This record gives sequence, structure tokens and C-alpha cells, in this order.
Amino acid sequence: MLRSPRLWIGSGLILAVVSTLFALLYVGGNVNPKGNLRDLPVALVNSDKGLDANGKHMNLGEQVVSGIKKSAEGNKSFDWQVLSRQEADKKLGQGKLYGAVVVPQNFTAAVTGLTSPQQTQPARPTMTVLTNQSAGSFGSSMASQATQKAAHAASAQLGKQLLDRAAAQKAPLAPAAKLLLADPVSVQVADGHPLGTHSAMGLSAFYYALVLVVCGMLGANALTNQVDTALGYLHSDFGPFRLRQPLQHTSRVRTLAISSVLMLAFSLVMGSIVEAATVGILGMDASHLGLLWVYSVATIAVVGISALTLLSVFGVPGMLLSAIVFVAMAVPSSGATVPLEALPGFFRWLSEFEPLRQITGGMRSILYYDAQADAGLTRAWVSMGIALVVALLFGFGVTKLYDRKGLHRVPRPTEPADEAVPATAAA
Repeated sequence: MLRSPRLWIGSGLILAVVSTLFALLYVGGNVNPKGNLRDLPVALVNSDKGLDANGKHMNLGEQVVSGIKKSAEGNKSFDWQVLSRQEADKKLGQGKLYGAVVVPQNFTAAVTGLTSPQQTQPARPTMTVLTNQSAGSFGSSMASQATQKAAHAASAQLGKQLLDRAAAQKAPLAPAAKLLLADPVSVQVADGHPLGTHSAMGLSAFYYALVLVVCGMLGANALTNQVDTALGYLHSDFGPFRLRQPLQHTSRVRTLAISSVLMLAFSLVMGSIVEAATVGILGMDASHLGLLWVYSVATIAVVGISALTLLSVFGVPGMLLSAIVFVAMAVPSSGATVPLEALPGFFRWLSEFEPLRQITGGMRSILYYDAQADAGLTRAWVSMGIALVVALLFGFGVTKLYDRKGLHRVPRPTEPADEAVPATAAA
């Protein structure tokens, strides 16, 4: 066997393809997130009421927002959205924003109070930078860096104006006062959508979704082997002992139907175990436990039936295809660890239909966003429904075609009535 070139070449090609695809796909999506960053959504919120002085209305919050917006022109890494506080809170609570800069209501009054002679103890103005780990800790971190940098730049610009105003008034300033006016705004960081301590810093939805996908994929492989063993197509080895059932000739369509029914039944078991283990034993933060159970069972069933289809249609190569579709292409395009806005264009395209992205979006909605339909849950259910229909049509359509053309897995024995009788025997 080891002298056979066919064995070496065939095995080498298969392993080379697997290594290449996993390296390019698994690492390729994450190797340069800052270089690929495009239109990461962050908000600019101006809650400043302004101040009337000398017959004019002044609103420094508008100046800050417009200044940040103008300085970001030409930089396509971030999508700065000017929103109200209510709109920003809603989008943060749906995972549609990675962060925000919030200018408070009394901002103008606090800034002008720094140079007012009537203010003996002026309060330092503040701006708040909101983060959103529920949308992804990596994306939230990049948004936090950008928003803090923008807030400090706005503070420096305001400081320059205040120093110019103090110089015009020829008011003597102590060194400490000059330092305060040079950087007058205090930038505070807060969580825009707080999560529980057992949420893996916003990654529990991804890990839970990945467990469901792996359960469906590996469950399909296990059931295929069990069904083939029960039908006598494969044997089972238990240590030195070998067990083989009598061969039962059956169609490919029936074989796929048997595996699919088993997959549906055992999805109930696996989905229950996954939820019991993660929520009951590990204490993962979760609400809507009933919906979470239904979603878990449905996810495992759809992934499992899709993997069974690949195995039934392509045979042994179907295992490789399952690994590529459900792992190699799915993980980097899920937008869970690295946001979609920081992925290369190819992976953004993959994310439109790759299952893990849709499943993770629905899981985030259930775990983090109170199961809001427009926070990813509707898209997940629709995607799973489409995937199930496509898998069933493709799987049963192709296996039925195989059966019609007589492409049976094991050649059927020739019936005695159909056997040709030799002439010598007839004589």
C-alpha cells in the first residue's frame, strides 16, 4: 500500500486542499481588521439645550458634533450618525451601533461657566463615550478608541477658543486655570447597553451559536454512520470485535428520510442538553428560556439536515464540504469576533448567506436584546426556513435521481427469474 502512488497523491491532494482552505478562510478574514474597516456605525448625540447670552442663542454641542463630523470627512472607516439620545439608545439596544459620543444637556452652560467671572467654582463640562459590547467586544473597542479620540479633539478645540476669549478679555489666569482651559472637557466612558457578568463580554451568543452548529454537523456524521451500520452498509468495531448487520437493500431516498427523522428527534435531545448545560450548570446569562430552547432545537435540526444532504449527495466528500460550509467559511464571516465592517469584501459577501452569521444574530437578539424581531431574530428564522427548504429539495431531489438511474449504493442481486439459462444446462 505504501508503494502505491495513487494512495500518496490522492491523500496529499485532499489534505493540501483542506489545509489551504482553512488557512485562507479562517485566518484571512481576521488578519487585518483595521485595514479593512469600512463604515463601522457610531453615533453623535447632542442633548445640549444651549444658552441665551447677549441676545443670541449659543449651542456648543452643535459645534462639537459638526466639528467631529467635518473632521471625519474622507475617512470611511467609521459611519458617524447624528442621532437623538432616544434613537441612539434604541440602536444600541439592537446591536446596530458600536458606540456613541453624547453631549449632555448643560454642556454650553458648563463650558461658558469656566470663563465667567461670576463662577467662583465652575463645574468641568463632560462628554460621555458609550460602548456596546453586546454588538461585539472587538468592534466596540475600535469604536471606543475612535469616539474617545474625537471627544478629546473636540475638547482641545474648545480649549483653544476659551483661551482666545480669556486673552481678549485680558483676564489674568493662573497656571492651573490655563491647564484647565486648554483641555476643558472631561471624557467619561460608560456602557451603552450593559450585559450580565456571565455573557462572555458579549461573545456568549457566538459561542452558543457555534455549539449548535457543531452539534448539528457532527450529529449528522454520527447518524449517517449509525444508519449505514444498521442497514449493513458498514461494520462496527468494538476493540478487537467486529459487528456487522445483514445487508438491507434500500433506496437512497429512504436512507436520507430515515436519517432526517432521527435528526429531528435527536435535535430535541441535543438542544435541551445544550441549554441545560450552559444556562443551568454554567450559569450563562439568558432570558426567554422557552424561545431559546425552540431556537436551539430548530438550529440543530436545520444544520443537521443540511449536513445530511451533503453527505447523501456527495458521499465522503460531503464531510469535507460540511466542514468548509459550517466552520471554515462560517466562523470568519459571522461578524461575532471581528465585526462585518472590518472584514474583506469577500467575507462580507459570505455573511449574507453563511449560516453562522444568521444564527448568531438571532441568538444575540434572544440573549441581549429582549428577543426583538428587528434585532436579528426575524432574519435568523427566515434564513433557517430557506435553508431547510433548499436542503430538503436538493437532498431528496438528487437522491431520487440517483435511484431512478439505478445508482444504488450496493448493486442489487440479480433475481433468479432474470438469470440467463446456459444452453448446455437447458439441454
